[in-house]
Amino acid sequence: MTHDIRTGLPDPDTHPEFYDDVPVKRLMAWVVDVGLIAVVTAAISVFTLFLAPLFLPLFLVVGFLYRWMTISGGSATLGMRLMAIELRAADGERLDGLTAFLHVAGYTVSVITFPLQLISIVLILTTARKQGLTDMVLGTAAINRHA
Repeated sequence: MTHDIRTGLPDPDTHPEFYDDVPVKRLMAWVVDVGLIAVVTAAISVFTLFLAPLFLPLFLVVGFLYRWMTISGGSATLGMRLMAIELRAADGERLDGLTAFLHVAGYTVSVITFPLQLISIVLILTTARKQGLTDMVLGTAAINRHA
């Protein structure tokens, strides 16, 4: 695998297979992950006696912890694993705990700030490495696992 001279990530010009269909896979992985998070949040909400105002903050906390634990443990959420993609750091390695935390924090800020999420979506659709806003800031990228 040829890496970009500036980073350890695969070069999108010489190895486009690492980035083929990544936007669609990221979307499908997101749908799977949101579904899993919703189920866990609903199960936990039983303990809040179904107090609706607690649901959204609980959903955000469960989502944050789920994403951080799965990404730091294998560089991908369960949805990403199902879609055969994973996040890689600028050096081409899997994300460590701190980088995973920062990635999830950036994602969470983007999700709750619509203009940032919109910018992220546009970047995923238009950049060579299909990177969202948080990816661009951290130098990370989602790549196909079995390219």
